[in-house]
Amino acid sequence: MLLFPWFIPLLTYWILGNHYWSSPTVFISATIVNLIIASCCLIALDQLTQQILRRYPSLNQTWSRVWRLLVVFLVVTPLFIFGGILLYDTFHLFGYHHDPSSTTRILLLNIAANLLSVGIDESVYSLNKWRENTLEKEQLKKINLQSQFDSLKSQVNPHFLFNSLNSLSSLIADEPEKAEEFVDEMAKVYRYLLQTNEGELTTLSTELAFIRSYYHLLKTRYGAGICLQVNVADSYRVCHLPPLTLQMLVENAVKHNVIHVGKPLQIEISTTTAGQLLVRNNRQRKTGRVASNQVGLSNIAAKYRLLAQTDPVVLSDDEQFTVILPLLNPLSA
Repeated sequence: MLLFPWFIPLLTYWILGNHYWSSPTVFISATIVNLIIASCCLIALDQLTQQILRRYPSLNQTWSRVWRLLVVFLVVTPLFIFGGILLYDTFHLFGYHHDPSSTTRILLLNIAANLLSVGIDESVYSLNKWRENTLEKEQLKKINLQSQFDSLKSQVNPHFLFNSLNSLSSLIADEPEKAEEFVDEMAKVYRYLLQTNEGELTTLSTELAFIRSYYHLLKTRYGAGICLQVNVADSYRVCHLPPLTLQMLVENAVKHNVIHVGKPLQIEISTTTAGQLLVRNNRQRKTGRVASNQVGLSNIAAKYRLLAQTDPVVLSDDEQFTVILPLLNPLSA
């Protein structure tokens, strides 16, 4: 559109010569004809450009996007130019007589206009994409901070502290060595919670190390009423995922299910052959209404969306509750 105000009159002048200025009727009519042709060309280019942008949307695909745009522009625009000249020549519009030299000038001008158009399009697109990526990173950072705050808040609430200190008190009196181990694991939990805002992603190995410390606290409190099984292939431990993902899912399982020695809560963390992380627990729903702030699953899903990943898959029936999470390859994370 930036090219139209000067490109259309100049192109029309090169086609008609001085006859273009001979009368207002010729000037307006010829300009309108070429404007219609150029608008049809612009619509075709826009459709093809959108297809290329959808296929190569990332900033790291700039070269793949640019050369395809150049090919499209340098093929489509000459077709409309030759089509317009053929129209003029066939019907002798406005007294037109074919001049090869003027056609050559038009084609050369077209090449320059195409380079300028692609340059403007790519500059605007890259700038908008950069702004979009920056905004997404800020949103992800905000969600990570909120996640860290919510997780930390849930761990320092009076009930959690009371239960943890009560467990610690019992251990101090009866099993001082286990009490020391409990304090160490509790310190690891809080240290990790306080450090989760340092990055958008963490390795699965790091998350599993944290969840073992977190599970130690739960195991001390619930004893045989809770059981955690980890069956993760070593090849996937270097993969990435948003921090605190496993903690939210384990906390969700503890919050919404009955924990009893006679019927323990079974939590399983495993990987699939498709490179996904599977977190599953048996369903033993608590009677009565359990308050929920909707932080857990929605928070995890929001993180994956901002990372341009597919949403976690939630499968639920009367027997089991399962969440399937994408794992990010370390090269792409």
